Amino acid sequence: MSAVDCAFTVTGSGPPLIMVHGIGARRAGWLGLVDRLKNDFLCVTYDLRGHGASPVPPPPYTLDDLVDDLEAVRARLGLERTHIIGHSLGGMIGPAYARRYPARVMSLGLLSTAAFRTEDDRAKVEAVIAAIERDGLDTVLPTLVARWYSDAFAAARPDAVAARLQQVKDTPLDVFLSVFRIYAGTEMAPWLHEISAPSLVLTGELDGGCNPRLNRRIAEALPRSKLVILDGLKHSILIEAPERVAEPVRDFLTAGAGV
Repeated sequence: MSAVDCAFTVTGSGPPLIMVHGIGARRAGWLGLVDRLKNDFLCVTYDLRGHGASPVPPPPYTLDDLVDDLEAVRARLGLERTHIIGHSLGGMIGPAYARRYPARVMSLGLLSTAAFRTEDDRAKVEAVIAAIERDGLDTVLPTLVARWYSDAFAAARPDAVAARLQQVKDTPLDVFLSVFRIYAGTEMAPWLHEISAPSLVLTGELDGGCNPRLNRRIAEALPRSKLVILDGLKHSILIEAPERVAEPVRDFLTAGAGV
């Protein structure tokens, strides 16, 4: 499958920073971070294929397809080299891109992502997919909310939770399942050591599927990495606490991403 022309938004000025969202999300999920980085970086956000305003080619999709799309965004903008930061599935797309196009990547941000999963870790992810296939999407939405947000945030910001759930519902189910399968089936452990770009590895302390245990392994495998664990947060760090994410990201990037 060839690359599609994903819908994108460019905000700010400075060194380019492409932001890659996760399963059933949208480029708008980066707004909290963009607002805090746009004075220092050219922030590029885009909707993955099948999501938001981007084209919806028939699934199944592959990780290579998503890497092709990221390369197409870079090429359309004429960016020679760029920082890339990704959340969840986006945190797998970025490293896979850097592996294929090392000369194009200045640095990587791997946010709330997973590698070195155990059999039990994999079974938990597969169980969510199986439940959606068996019982429908609505049955797993409460489980997703519990995994994504702290109880305090979910209680204080039901509007933000509802908006995120609406994004999931608005994503075609076959697309949602296809990208979920990419997330479930991708294992970066065999090749992370090949990534030469300086990398920020960041996750929430209470993130069940992309937990500190796995992220420490990711940071250890990457030749040039910095690890940050944000206490008290689960998976949806970009929505719940963009200010807490922006600080270590800015520090990492403005320090020349040197690690």
